[in-house]
Amino acid sequence: MKPLQYTRAQALPDILAQRIMILDGAMGTMIQRFKLNEEQYRGERFKDFHKDVKGNNELLSLTRPDVISSIHERYLAAGADFIETNTFGATSVAQADYDMAELAREMNLESAKLARAACDKFSTPDKPRFVLGALGPTPKTASISPDVNDPGARNVSFEQLRAAYYEQVEALVEGGADALLVETIFDTLNAKAALFAIDEYFEASGERLPLIISGTVTDASGRILSGQTVTAFWYSVRHAQPLAIGLNCALGAALMRPYIQELARVAPDTFISCYPNAGLPNPMSDTGFDETPADTSRLLHEFALEGLVNIVGGCCGTTPEHIGAIRDAVAPLPGRVLQKSIFYKEVA
Repeated sequence: MKPLQYTRAQALPDILAQRIMILDGAMGTMIQRFKLNEEQYRGERFKDFHKDVKGNNELLSLTRPDVISSIHERYLAAGADFIETNTFGATSVAQADYDMAELAREMNLESAKLARAACDKFSTPDKPRFVLGALGPTPKTASISPDVNDPGARNVSFEQLRAAYYEQVEALVEGGADALLVETIFDTLNAKAALFAIDEYFEASGERLPLIISGTVTDASGRILSGQTVTAFWYSVRHAQPLAIGLNCALGAALMRPYIQELARVAPDTFISCYPNAGLPNPMSDTGFDETPADTSRLLHEFALEGLVNIVGGCCGTTPEHIGAIRDAVAPLPGRVLQKSIFYKEVA
Protein backbone atom coordinates (compact mmCIF):
# COMPACT_ATOMS: atom_id res chain seq x y z
CA MET A 1 0.00 0.00 0.00
CA LYS A 2 1.53 3.31 -1.08
CA PRO A 3 2.01 6.06 1.51
CA LEU A 4 -0.44 8.92 1.12
CA GLN A 5 0.73 12.26 -0.21
CA TYR A 6 -1.44 14.92 1.42
CA THR A 7 -2.08 18.20 -0.38
CA ARG A 8 -3.27 19.93 2.81
CA ALA A 9 -2.38 19.63 6.49
CA GLN A 10 0.83 17.78 5.66
CA ALA A 11 2.12 18.49 9.16
CA LEU A 12 -0.54 16.44 10.95
CA PRO A 13 1.23 13.05 11.02
CA ASP A 14 4.35 14.63 12.50
CA ILE A 15 2.40 16.61 15.11
CA LEU A 16 0.47 13.49 16.12
CA ALA A 17 3.72 11.59 16.47
CA GLN A 18 4.89 14.24 18.98
CA ARG A 19 1.83 14.95 21.13
CA ILE A 20 -1.85 14.35 21.73
CA MET A 21 -4.01 16.76 19.73
CA ILE A 22 -7.26 18.30 20.95
CA LEU A 23 -10.58 18.23 19.13
CA ASP A 24 -13.32 20.71 19.95
CA GLY A 25 -16.53 19.93 21.86
CA ALA A 26 -20.24 19.89 21.11
CA MET A 27 -21.70 22.44 18.71
CA GLY A 28 -25.33 21.63 19.55
CA THR A 29 -24.76 21.99 23.29
CA MET A 30 -23.33 25.45 22.79
CA ILE A 31 -26.06 26.53 20.37
CA GLN A 32 -28.67 25.57 22.98
CA ARG A 33 -27.11 28.10 25.36
CA PHE A 34 -28.12 30.92 23.01
CA LYS A 35 -31.81 29.94 23.40
CA LEU A 36 -32.58 31.01 19.84
CA ASN A 37 -36.22 31.15 18.79
CA GLU A 38 -37.82 30.35 15.44
CA GLU A 39 -37.48 33.92 14.21
CA GLN A 40 -33.76 34.00 15.03
CA TYR A 41 -33.16 30.72 13.22
CA ARG A 42 -34.95 32.07 10.15
CA GLY A 43 -33.26 35.44 9.94
CA GLU A 44 -34.37 37.94 7.34
CA ARG A 45 -33.63 35.63 4.43
CA PHE A 46 -36.01 32.87 5.52
CA LYS A 47 -38.58 34.91 7.46
CA ASP A 48 -41.41 33.69 5.19
CA PHE A 49 -40.20 30.11 4.80
CA HIS A 50 -43.12 27.66 4.73
CA LYS A 51 -41.78 25.25 7.36
CA ASP A 52 -40.45 25.54 10.91
CA VAL A 53 -36.64 25.57 10.95
CA LYS A 54 -35.82 25.87 14.65
CA GLY A 55 -33.38 23.07 15.45
CA ASN A 56 -31.76 23.16 12.01
CA ASN A 57 -28.38 24.11 13.44
CA GLU A 58 -26.64 24.04 10.07
CA LEU A 59 -28.91 26.84 8.85
CA LEU A 60 -27.32 29.12 11.45
CA SER A 61 -24.16 29.25 9.34
CA LEU A 62 -26.27 31.28 6.91
CA THR A 63 -28.60 33.18 9.24
CA ARG A 64 -26.49 33.62 12.40
CA PRO A 65 -22.83 33.22 11.41
CA ASP A 66 -21.93 35.32 14.46
CA VAL A 67 -23.21 32.54 16.74
CA ILE A 68 -21.23 29.82 14.96
CA SER A 69 -18.04 31.90 14.83
CA SER A 70 -18.26 32.72 18.54
CA ILE A 71 -18.59 29.02 19.40
CA HIS A 72 -15.58 28.13 17.23
CA GLU A 73 -13.53 30.86 18.87
CA ARG A 74 -14.44 29.74 22.38
CA TYR A 75 -13.20 26.24 21.64
CA LEU A 76 -10.02 27.59 20.08
CA ALA A 77 -9.42 29.79 23.13
CA ALA A 78 -9.84 26.67 25.26
CA GLY A 79 -6.97 25.02 23.36
CA ALA A 80 -8.58 23.03 20.54
CA ASP A 81 -6.26 22.08 17.68
CA PHE A 82 -9.15 20.93 15.49
CA ILE A 83 -12.40 22.80 14.81
CA GLU A 84 -15.26 20.88 13.23
CA THR A 85 -17.37 22.67 10.67
CA ASN A 86 -21.04 23.20 11.56
CA THR A 87 -22.08 20.63 8.94
CA PHE A 88 -23.09 17.49 10.83
CA GLY A 89 -26.51 17.56 9.14
CA ALA A 90 -25.59 19.59 6.06
CA THR A 91 -26.28 16.95 3.41
CA SER A 92 -29.15 17.17 0.96
CA VAL A 93 -30.44 13.91 2.49
CA ALA A 94 -30.63 15.39 6.00
CA GLN A 95 -31.78 18.85 4.90
CA ALA A 96 -34.70 17.32 3.00
CA ASP A 97 -36.43 17.03 6.40
CA TYR A 98 -36.61 20.85 6.41
CA ASP A 99 -37.29 21.17 2.66
CA MET A 100 -33.86 22.79 2.40
CA ALA A 101 -31.95 20.18 0.41
CA GLU A 102 -30.98 22.74 -2.22
CA LEU A 103 -29.15 24.77 0.45
CA ALA A 104 -26.80 21.95 1.43
CA ARG A 105 -23.90 23.07 -0.73
CA GLU A 106 -24.11 26.66 0.48
CA MET A 107 -24.30 25.52 4.12
CA ASN A 108 -21.10 23.51 3.75
CA LEU A 109 -19.26 26.23 1.91
CA GLU A 110 -20.15 28.97 4.41
CA SER A 111 -19.58 26.72 7.43
CA ALA A 112 -16.10 25.84 6.20
CA LYS A 113 -15.32 29.53 5.65
CA LEU A 114 -16.40 30.37 9.20
CA ALA A 115 -14.24 27.62 10.70
CA ARG A 116 -11.34 28.62 8.44
CA ALA A 117 -11.50 32.24 9.57
CA ALA A 118 -11.61 31.24 13.24
CA CYS A 119 -8.65 28.86 12.90
CA ASP A 120 -6.62 31.43 10.98
CA LYS A 121 -7.29 33.97 13.73
CA PHE A 122 -5.91 31.66 16.44
CA SER A 123 -3.12 29.86 14.54
CA THR A 124 0.50 30.54 15.45
CA PRO A 125 3.67 29.06 13.94
CA ASP A 126 4.13 26.75 16.93
CA LYS A 127 0.42 25.90 17.27
CA PRO A 128 -1.39 25.72 13.95
CA ARG A 129 -5.15 25.11 14.07
CA PHE A 130 -6.93 22.84 11.63
CA VAL A 131 -10.42 22.85 10.10
CA LEU A 132 -12.13 19.46 10.09
CA GLY A 133 -14.86 19.21 7.48
CA ALA A 134 -17.55 17.24 9.32
CA LEU A 135 -19.68 14.66 7.51
CA GLY A 136 -22.48 13.31 9.69
CA PRO A 137 -24.34 10.02 9.24
CA THR A 138 -27.66 11.49 7.91
CA PRO A 139 -30.97 10.54 9.56
CA LYS A 140 -31.39 7.59 7.18
CA THR A 141 -29.74 4.20 7.09
CA ALA A 142 -28.83 2.25 3.97
CA SER A 143 -28.59 -1.17 5.59
CA ILE A 144 -31.52 -1.29 8.02
CA SER A 145 -35.23 -1.35 7.16
CA PRO A 146 -37.34 1.49 8.57
CA ASP A 147 -40.35 -0.88 8.48
CA VAL A 148 -40.41 -3.81 10.91
CA ASN A 149 -42.91 -5.55 8.64
CA ASP A 150 -40.65 -5.33 5.59
CA PRO A 151 -36.99 -6.26 6.23
CA GLY A 152 -36.07 -5.42 2.65
CA ALA A 153 -37.43 -1.87 2.74
CA ARG A 154 -35.01 1.03 2.50
CA ASN A 155 -35.60 4.79 2.63
CA VAL A 156 -32.29 5.78 1.04
CA SER A 157 -29.97 4.25 -1.54
CA PHE A 158 -26.18 4.07 -1.68
CA GLU A 159 -26.23 6.28 -4.77
CA GLN A 160 -28.33 8.97 -3.05
CA LEU A 161 -25.88 9.01 -0.15
CA ARG A 162 -22.84 9.05 -2.44
CA ALA A 163 -24.17 12.02 -4.40
CA ALA A 164 -25.07 13.93 -1.23
CA TYR A 165 -21.67 13.32 0.33
CA TYR A 166 -19.83 14.28 -2.88
CA GLU A 167 -21.62 17.64 -2.90
CA GLN A 168 -20.75 18.11 0.78
CA VAL A 169 -17.06 17.23 0.38
CA GLU A 170 -16.64 19.48 -2.65
CA ALA A 171 -18.04 22.49 -0.76
CA LEU A 172 -16.10 21.77 2.44
CA VAL A 173 -12.80 21.63 0.58
CA GLU A 174 -13.64 24.74 -1.43
CA GLY A 175 -14.44 26.55 1.82
CA GLY A 176 -11.04 25.78 3.33
CA ALA A 177 -11.17 22.46 5.20
CA ASP A 178 -7.75 21.02 6.08
CA ALA A 179 -9.00 17.49 6.75
CA LEU A 180 -12.24 15.53 6.62
CA LEU A 181 -14.09 13.80 9.45
CA VAL A 182 -16.65 11.06 8.76
CA GLU A 183 -18.24 10.88 12.19
CA THR A 184 -20.89 9.33 14.42
CA ILE A 185 -21.11 6.32 12.13
CA PHE A 186 -23.96 4.02 13.11
CA ASP A 187 -24.29 2.34 9.70
CA THR A 188 -21.12 1.23 7.94
CA LEU A 189 -22.85 1.27 4.55
CA ASN A 190 -23.60 4.98 4.98
CA ALA A 191 -19.94 5.49 5.88
CA LYS A 192 -18.84 3.56 2.82
CA ALA A 193 -20.93 5.89 0.65
CA ALA A 194 -19.15 8.85 2.25
CA LEU A 195 -15.73 7.25 1.78
CA PHE A 196 -16.52 6.40 -1.84
CA ALA A 197 -17.57 10.01 -2.48
CA ILE A 198 -14.44 11.34 -0.76
CA ASP A 199 -12.17 9.12 -2.86
CA GLU A 200 -14.10 10.07 -5.99
CA TYR A 201 -13.64 13.76 -5.19
CA PHE A 202 -9.93 13.32 -4.46
CA GLU A 203 -9.44 11.59 -7.80
CA ALA A 204 -11.37 14.25 -9.71
CA SER A 205 -9.82 17.27 -7.99
CA GLY A 206 -6.25 16.21 -7.35
CA GLU A 207 -6.73 17.02 -3.65
CA ARG A 208 -5.81 14.50 -0.95
CA LEU A 209 -6.77 15.59 2.55
CA PRO A 210 -6.14 13.67 5.77
CA LEU A 211 -9.19 11.66 6.80
CA ILE A 212 -10.51 10.77 10.27
CA ILE A 213 -13.20 8.10 10.62
CA SER A 214 -15.22 7.88 13.84
CA GLY A 215 -17.77 5.20 14.62
CA THR A 216 -20.42 5.07 17.32
CA VAL A 217 -20.92 2.09 19.62
CA THR A 218 -24.56 2.45 20.60
CA ASP A 219 -24.82 0.24 23.69
CA ALA A 220 -23.16 -2.40 25.88
CA SER A 221 -23.22 -4.92 23.02
CA GLY A 222 -20.04 -3.29 21.73
CA ARG A 223 -21.52 -2.95 18.25
CA ILE A 224 -22.54 -0.08 16.02
CA LEU A 225 -26.24 0.06 15.14
CA SER A 226 -25.86 -1.85 11.87
CA GLY A 227 -24.39 -4.78 13.81
CA GLN A 228 -20.62 -4.67 13.49
CA THR A 229 -18.14 -5.01 16.31
CA VAL A 230 -15.43 -2.40 16.57
CA THR A 231 -12.94 -4.79 14.97
CA ALA A 232 -15.24 -5.57 12.05
CA PHE A 233 -15.95 -1.87 11.59
CA TRP A 234 -12.23 -1.11 11.35
CA TYR A 235 -11.65 -3.78 8.74
CA SER A 236 -14.59 -2.45 6.73
CA VAL A 237 -13.15 1.07 6.44
CA ARG A 238 -9.41 0.41 6.62
CA HIS A 239 -9.09 0.61 2.83
CA ALA A 240 -9.66 4.38 3.05
CA GLN A 241 -6.27 4.75 4.77
CA PRO A 242 -7.46 7.20 7.43
CA LEU A 243 -5.07 9.37 9.38
CA ALA A 244 -7.02 8.30 12.46
CA ILE A 245 -9.78 5.88 13.39
CA GLY A 246 -11.86 6.42 16.48
CA LEU A 247 -15.13 6.48 18.38
CA ASN A 248 -17.47 9.27 19.44
CA CYS A 249 -20.94 9.95 20.83
CA ALA A 250 -23.54 7.56 22.38
CA LEU A 251 -21.40 6.71 25.42
CA GLY A 252 -19.40 8.54 28.04
CA ALA A 253 -15.69 7.81 28.33
CA ALA A 254 -16.09 5.25 31.12
CA LEU A 255 -18.33 3.02 29.01
CA MET A 256 -16.31 3.68 25.85
CA ARG A 257 -13.01 2.48 27.33
CA PRO A 258 -13.16 -1.23 26.33
CA TYR A 259 -14.01 -0.32 22.73
CA ILE A 260 -11.17 2.20 22.46
CA GLN A 261 -8.88 -0.50 23.88
CA GLU A 262 -10.11 -2.90 21.21
CA LEU A 263 -9.61 -0.35 18.45
CA ALA A 264 -6.10 0.51 19.64
CA ARG A 265 -5.26 -3.19 19.57
CA VAL A 266 -6.59 -4.00 16.08
CA ALA A 267 -5.39 -0.79 14.37
CA PRO A 268 -1.68 -0.61 15.32
CA ASP A 269 -0.70 1.39 12.22
CA THR A 270 -3.24 4.22 12.57
CA PHE A 271 -3.71 7.06 15.04
CA ILE A 272 -6.65 6.75 17.43
CA SER A 273 -9.24 9.45 18.15
CA CYS A 274 -11.76 9.53 20.98
CA TYR A 275 -14.37 12.15 21.75
CA PRO A 276 -17.04 10.80 24.08
CA ASN A 277 -20.22 12.36 25.39
CA ALA A 278 -20.13 14.00 28.81
CA GLY A 279 -21.49 10.80 30.35
CA LEU A 280 -25.07 9.67 29.90
CA PRO A 281 -28.02 12.00 29.19
CA ASN A 282 -29.66 13.82 32.09
CA PRO A 283 -32.40 16.30 31.14
CA MET A 284 -32.05 17.99 34.53
CA SER A 285 -28.43 18.98 33.82
CA ASP A 286 -27.49 22.36 32.34
CA THR A 287 -25.84 20.68 29.34
CA GLY A 288 -28.17 17.69 29.23
CA PHE A 289 -25.36 15.43 30.47
CA ASP A 290 -23.93 14.61 33.88
CA GLU A 291 -20.15 14.77 33.59
CA THR A 292 -18.32 17.89 34.66
CA PRO A 293 -15.11 19.01 32.94
CA ALA A 294 -13.18 17.41 35.82
CA ASP A 295 -14.93 14.07 35.27
CA THR A 296 -14.42 13.86 31.51
CA SER A 297 -10.83 15.11 31.63
CA ARG A 298 -9.90 12.62 34.35
CA LEU A 299 -11.16 9.72 32.25
CA LEU A 300 -9.39 10.86 29.09
CA HIS A 301 -6.22 11.39 31.15
CA GLU A 302 -6.48 7.69 32.03
CA PHE A 303 -6.86 6.80 28.35
CA ALA A 304 -3.71 8.77 27.54
CA LEU A 305 -1.85 7.24 30.49
CA GLU A 306 -2.71 3.81 29.09
CA GLY A 307 -1.30 4.79 25.68
CA LEU A 308 -4.60 4.46 23.84
CA VAL A 309 -5.15 7.80 22.10
CA ASN A 310 -3.70 10.45 19.81
CA ILE A 311 -6.69 12.80 19.41
CA VAL A 312 -9.16 13.58 22.21
CA GLY A 313 -12.09 15.93 22.55
CA GLY A 314 -15.78 15.98 23.40
CA CYS A 315 -19.13 15.13 21.86
CA CYS A 316 -22.65 15.78 23.22
CA GLY A 317 -22.80 17.73 26.46
CA THR A 318 -19.20 18.97 26.33
CA THR A 319 -18.32 22.66 26.42
CA PRO A 320 -15.20 24.85 26.13
CA GLU A 321 -14.67 24.21 29.84
CA HIS A 322 -14.54 20.48 29.16
CA ILE A 323 -12.09 20.97 26.29
CA GLY A 324 -9.82 23.21 28.36
CA ALA A 325 -9.76 20.63 31.16
CA ILE A 326 -9.06 17.80 28.69
CA ARG A 327 -6.20 19.78 27.17
CA ASP A 328 -4.63 20.33 30.58
CA ALA A 329 -5.13 16.71 31.59
CA VAL A 330 -3.41 15.14 28.58
CA ALA A 331 -0.76 17.81 27.90
CA PRO A 332 1.97 16.17 29.98
CA LEU A 333 1.44 12.74 28.39
CA PRO A 334 2.73 11.33 25.09
CA GLY A 335 0.35 10.06 22.46
CA ARG A 336 -0.09 6.45 21.47
CA VAL A 337 2.88 5.17 19.46
CA LEU A 338 2.21 3.55 16.11
CA GLN A 339 3.64 0.05 15.85
CA LYS A 340 4.14 0.40 12.12
CA SER A 341 3.40 3.16 9.69
CA ILE A 342 2.30 2.12 6.23
CA PHE A 343 -0.11 4.96 5.48
CA TYR A 344 1.71 8.20 6.10
CA LYS A 345 4.62 9.99 4.59
CA GLU A 346 5.61 13.62 4.59
CA VAL A 347 5.01 15.37 1.31
CA ALA A 348 8.33 15.82 -0.43
